[in-house]
Amino acid sequence: MDFSLTEQQKAIQQKARAFAQRELAPGAQERDMTEVFPMDILKKLGNEGLIGLQFPKAYGGQGLDYLSFILVVEELCKVDSAFGIAYAISSTFTTGINLFGSEAQKQHVMPRMFEGDALGCFALTEPDAGSDAGAAKTTAVLDGDTYVVNGKKRYITNSAVADYCMLIANTDLSRGSKGLSAFLVDLKETPGVSIGHIENKCGIRSAKVAEIIFEDARIPKDRMIGEEFNGFRYALTALNAGRLSVAAQGLGLAQGAFDICRDYMKERKQFGRPLYTNQYLAFKMADLQSEIEMARLLLYKGVWLQQNGADFSVAASKAKLICTNLAMKVTTECIQNMGGAGYMREQNIERMFRDAKITQIYEGTNEIQRLIISKPMFK
Repeated sequence: MDFSLTEQQKAIQQKARAFAQRELAPGAQERDMTEVFPMDILKKLGNEGLIGLQFPKAYGGQGLDYLSFILVVEELCKVDSAFGIAYAISSTFTTGINLFGSEAQKQHVMPRMFEGDALGCFALTEPDAGSDAGAAKTTAVLDGDTYVVNGKKRYITNSAVADYCMLIANTDLSRGSKGLSAFLVDLKETPGVSIGHIENKCGIRSAKVAEIIFEDARIPKDRMIGEEFNGFRYALTALNAGRLSVAAQGLGLAQGAFDICRDYMKERKQFGRPLYTNQYLAFKMADLQSEIEMARLLLYKGVWLQQNGADFSVAASKAKLICTNLAMKVTTECIQNMGGAGYMREQNIERMFRDAKITQIYEGTNEIQRLIISKPMFK
């Protein structure tokens, strides 16, 4: 077993870390308050060659492995997980196009996205279809050379600023989840497509999460992704990869909060000595560091399975469950360790604490992850 990163992976990790500190850190608190997504920073990320790492060179990607991408997600989320998850969700969209899209569809979206000029989103959830994603009722009815789409998608990350969308809609309601198909939608250029309510969220506030409303929107027939009625399978495949990136978000949040707390404990003095000399606090930090390392190994194992062509669905669920629960635990404990200072915005951990909660909910709640993990245990 080899637990070391390659020299190339280390270089990417360091590049992403430097980028996050240089470009994301200075404005993270302000973006959290103003809820503005920084498209200019996305463009800079593209200029750095840090978008599309795991995708083919033929479409402008880097042709590297999935771990290289996960390392970038982790580093971005240590500093600003709202930006990090926007980057990751855009990759979930691209994964769907790369795996199941036509050559024309790939050429249409991927080069522009990898340059940092566009974002993608993944539209599955509806007002009455959350964990029960197969219950989606947005319809796509064939009319000549176009599909007429009607319905509403809800809680769609990036949607308010995205250029492209992987839409999951029902082309035959009588078939239930087996009637779902996938479509590539140009959100800003398709008549009948509009952005509805933009969510006022507890955390990841600068990531734009909103409704997408389809009212007799006409999607060209050649924008169907893959084959009709395979939309649910395509969605689950993309979500499995997406769960690894949400796990990386959780891991980044945990590590970022831990680092801030550790540095504070070295500098802050009480009773004439630094906080870290209090054995109770030091032991708590030792436990947290150990759990972060365990979570990282679980995540990297899932990534290893994914990039070696093995079934990684359960491993992705385990990584998502453990890393996101850990994000909530570490941010909570680090605020407590820092006392009143940890509760204040200036230290950033309160923002990380708010950001951490959603990681236990989206890309499949952690209750759903336990369902996925437990099913094969009893076969």
